[in-house]
Amino acid sequence: MTNRTPRPDAGPMPPASPAFLMAALGRHIRDDVEESLRPTGFTLRHLSALGHLHREPGISYSELARRAGVTAQSAQATVRQLEQRGAVERRSLPGRGHTAELHITDKGHDLLEAGKRAYAAADEALSLALDSEQLTALTGLLLTALSSRRPGS
Repeated sequence: MTNRTPRPDAGPMPPASPAFLMAALGRHIRDDVEESLRPTGFTLRHLSALGHLHREPGISYSELARRAGVTAQSAQATVRQLEQRGAVERRSLPGRGHTAELHITDKGHDLLEAGKRAYAAADEALSLALDSEQLTALTGLLLTALSSRRPGS
């Protein structure tokens, strides 16, 4: 790789893409949250599944997969890991044709709390760059953009 400097005749820099900037910032935040979760042995994927199960105990694998944007097989693998690690318990019989009634255990609730702390630390890092008024405006804009992209979720 070479270290390139902009050519003087290249003209003004193009305007920044909001989508690219949000993706870049999201990647950094995701990395920070994953790093915070590392001591727990869980990942953001586990935290996401627990969040869905917390909001709707007993949710099916297929619904969990739909909400997480993954395949049913991927959701099942994630839940199986959560079960093996004691964060989720199944209150129904396993097997084809049975709806998996999944519930979060105390260990799962502890992980959700660790996730809240990880996101609070990421929010704190943002507050070092933005004042409270800017953070409030950013939050409102992101909620508006997110709700327009994912109707009904």
